[in-house]
Amino acid sequence: MVDVDVDVDVGVIFFDLDGTLVDHRSAVWETIGRVIEAAPNATARREELLASWWALEARHMREYLAGLLDDWIAERYLTPFAESWRCYPDVQPCLEALTQLPGAPRLAVLTNGDPAQQRAKLARFGLLAYFDAVLTPTELGAAKPAAYAAACRWMRTEPAHAVNVGDMLSSDVRAATLAGLTGIWLDRGIDFVTGGPSPAADETVLRIERLTALPDQLSRTASGSMRVDADER
Repeated sequence: MVDVDVDVDVGVIFFDLDGTLVDHRSAVWETIGRVIEAAPNATARREELLASWWALEARHMREYLAGLLDDWIAERYLTPFAESWRCYPDVQPCLEALTQLPGAPRLAVLTNGDPAQQRAKLARFGLLAYFDAVLTPTELGAAKPAAYAAACRWMRTEPAHAVNVGDMLSSDVRAATLAGLTGIWLDRGIDFVTGGPSPAADETVLRIERLTALPDQLSRTASGSMRVDADER
């Protein structure tokens, strides 16, 4: 595991939502299983449908965000999907610990998901109060990775004083780093799409295996590593 030690004053921490705060993959898996059980004469295996789902989800995300939602999805998928949401157990302890840091950084959610649905997830698990903002393409006018600069402007901070934490190595970490933020990879040990082992990353990637490791890294002021800047509040 690579220590998350960088010389940066942290004013804002952005958190991805799906796969970081809420177990999106397991919710999709459970929902597809329920759809199959309810479908007469279903022959496809859940694994096959899940693989197809990720491709469709990526392809049609823009249409979904624009409100062009297929009736079948609205009628047959969304209700069991919402019933399948689960919050990772390390989320609330992490957020609570961050609020206890001296000069605690501001927290925000940065997600490509539908704003109403994403807020509903956070409300379901009592997490909304921890965040100063829940930022989606609706508010920012852009999705990740283009949204990073807009998110920093929204929070009135410079990218150099912002951290982005997420489970997707490419879009949450590398793209955030290219935008000038400090990207931290939450490696939960599973590839979001394939369900196999996590992708390989070189030693320059800042990596944690659980969210509860984040507050300790941020509070390591004595070592001159990552510092929290109270002036950014």
